[in-house]
Amino acid sequence: MKHHYPFVAIVGQEQLKRALLLCAVDPSMGGVLIRGDKGTAKSTAARGLAEVLPPIARTAGCGFNCAPDAPLAECPTCQSPETSAEAAPVPFINLPLGATEDRVLGSLDFEKALKHGQQAFKPGLLAAAHRGLLYIDEINLLADHLVDVLLDVAAMGVNTVQREGLSVSHPARITLLGTMNQEEGELRPQLLDRFGMMVEVSAPRDAATRAEVVRRRLAFEADPAGFTRRWAEDTAALRQTLHAAQAGLADVAMPDSLFDFISRLCCEFEVASLRADIVLNKAARALAALDGRREVTAEDVRDAAELVLPHRRRKKPFEQSGLDRDKLDELTRQATEPPPPPPAPQPPPGQDSAGSDTDDTQPDDAEPSDGENDDNTQPGSAAEQLFAMGAASNVGRIEVAALHASEASGRRSSSEGTRHGHTLRAVPSEAPSQLALDATLKSALLRNPNNFSVTRADLHDKVRVGKQANLILLVVDASGSMAAKRRMEAVKGCVLGLLQDAYQRRDQVAVIAFRGNTAELVLPPTRQIEQAERALSELPTGGRTPLAHALQLTAETLAQHARADNLTPLLVVLSDGRANIALDTRQDPWREALALAEALAGQGTPALVLDTEEGYVRLGRARELATALQGEYLPMDTLSAESLTLTIRQRLGG
Repeated sequence: MKHHYPFVAIVGQEQLKRALLLCAVDPSMGGVLIRGDKGTAKSTAARGLAEVLPPIARTAGCGFNCAPDAPLAECPTCQSPETSAEAAPVPFINLPLGATEDRVLGSLDFEKALKHGQQAFKPGLLAAAHRGLLYIDEINLLADHLVDVLLDVAAMGVNTVQREGLSVSHPARITLLGTMNQEEGELRPQLLDRFGMMVEVSAPRDAATRAEVVRRRLAFEADPAGFTRRWAEDTAALRQTLHAAQAGLADVAMPDSLFDFISRLCCEFEVASLRADIVLNKAARALAALDGRREVTAEDVRDAAELVLPHRRRKKPFEQSGLDRDKLDELTRQATEPPPPPPAPQPPPGQDSAGSDTDDTQPDDAEPSDGENDDNTQPGSAAEQLFAMGAASNVGRIEVAALHASEASGRRSSSEGTRHGHTLRAVPSEAPSQLALDATLKSALLRNPNNFSVTRADLHDKVRVGKQANLILLVVDASGSMAAKRRMEAVKGCVLGLLQDAYQRRDQVAVIAFRGNTAELVLPPTRQIEQAERALSELPTGGRTPLAHALQLTAETLAQHARADNLTPLLVVLSDGRANIALDTRQDPWREALALAEALAGQGTPALVLDTEEGYVRLGRARELATALQGEYLPMDTLSAESLTLTIRQRLGG
């Protein structure tokens, strides 16, 4: 018998344990997302929860976990006259990252098809997790087509399968438990909102606490059965507490004033989703039930808000989630204290309390600065300066033409005919590379249902559609010719908008900056978009324009990362094209840059050139650079960061 580390033996992590227990009291809240560093008991707590949950009543042998009083018409076990009820542990189903869609949703029962020539449904993981826990480790790495499945099921509580001639719907009321490490990327916003609560966990900083964690863990590994027995009494007590809380939840009352308090909290913390109001209400009631009380208090709402609201506040990719606890405490205090008395009437303006006139006019000692003369930087200055980033709106979809089939995962570009990915359809093929067994069996059944046999004419091949992974390479001109405050801020704001688009689509991003005498890869390819934003914000401006160096480094970066890792590249160059530093001192800097651009074009790299040149006299070199790259050209002119990113979206198919 495999033993899991006891839930009650976990040291610390009180907020995490409370969130999991609340989810056990009221599974309709949607589950818990556990986010934090590796080695912080995320998986241990999730797995341990199943051990303390009270058992459920189910029909013995049912593959859909049907309750005895709610049989499923499609379930042969429930429809059998010899059914019996049993007390069974709450299902705890692990969803592997590499699971196929058929395994998750359910599929044709091949055994019955082969033995009896019958079309029957074989339940998948969603059926097994009905009325229980569906656990996904590193959920932020889950394939997109499985995320789509989870979104549908979480919204409806029903799994509908229509494939291979089957049409089956069955209940799938699941509690999602997900763990993730932010170093591997973020979670899709739609799925993030489906989690009722989120907990940030970290390793304890206290030496004594860490020592106790290690002491207990080593004791468990040395004797799992004995360690579990030592905590059996506490586990049984917690199980009884949960059972009582589940039974008493329906009797917990929510004062009407707290409904207004909950909605005010959501408004004050700028939470858009109305799901937050609903889950906050449920979490507060579950807190009261867990404490054995029959009425919710403002403190319950406050404690629940720390679990329900933080992951719903984030509006932009680079904003950090979390709550201002001082503000939360102040709002809670206002909700529990009576309103202050109205202020005393004030005398009319222009009179003091005795009714005499007063002169409110104050001398204006200094005129406010309009800010136009604050920046004394002249274009072309060699001195380095650091400019802030302009605001950027969200960028729409930038489609990238796939250069070759890829087995990598991504979200920007679809590629049909890959060996991995979502199965789009099955086509007849006498020599299939990936046998579509279900379609093959269906063809044989339909051809001769009375004498089942499979021939070569029945064989079908799978046609898959995968997502192409992308590398967005941003090449930013940081030379002295860019040292006009408004222009460089707009350029940084534009790049920030592109970073937001890359973040939403889980692309890799790299940043090359060129100034002075050379170019530098300031950020190697990464999915940690926050690092790219930080590298960009700290990028100084000044010096000469080594454009040829930047294009050479671009070619090396693409060769090393994009093509080696089967990534589809998108090159975005932000420059005025005024090259004045050559790789070879005997060459003309501009002609050398054009030659390198033509070499990049010969490799088929999709490119976009954003012309940052300003002034009455313009050389137009950025347009020539775009022509040499065989890419898109967009003038920046006086556009703001917001309108510039919108133009990019319109030109590239957002």
